[in-house]
Amino acid sequence: MDCLFCKIAKKELKSDIIYEDDLTIVFKDINPRAPIHLLVVPKEHIGSINELEPQHQVIISQMILVAKKVAQQLGFIDKGYKLVFNVGRDGGQVVDHIHLHILSGGYARSLAEI
Repeated sequence: MDCLFCKIAKKELKSDIIYEDDLTIVFKDINPRAPIHLLVVPKEHIGSINELEPQHQVIISQMILVAKKVAQQLGFIDKGYKLVFNVGRDGGQVVDHIHLHILSGGYARSLAEI
């Protein structure tokens, strides 16, 4: 498989990793749309929200809880942040591996650009 996010999760590609656990990895977006723009990515390859199955409930829950944990650890939990899932090309998804955007430090320029 030639998935960019799978390669980052396997440490085959260098990335600015912020957090990691058994199910997820969090790293800085290389094309940030806000002063803080991080991606929460499951280590299991799931192409998009459209490919979710009931067995993925734990992973999706973990992604959201990890976003909260990272916001707390980095000190912006009380200032506020936005969580965004893009689904499909028309929804702005560029990499075919489900990922959750964490944005903070100012309103993102445009939802269409995320």
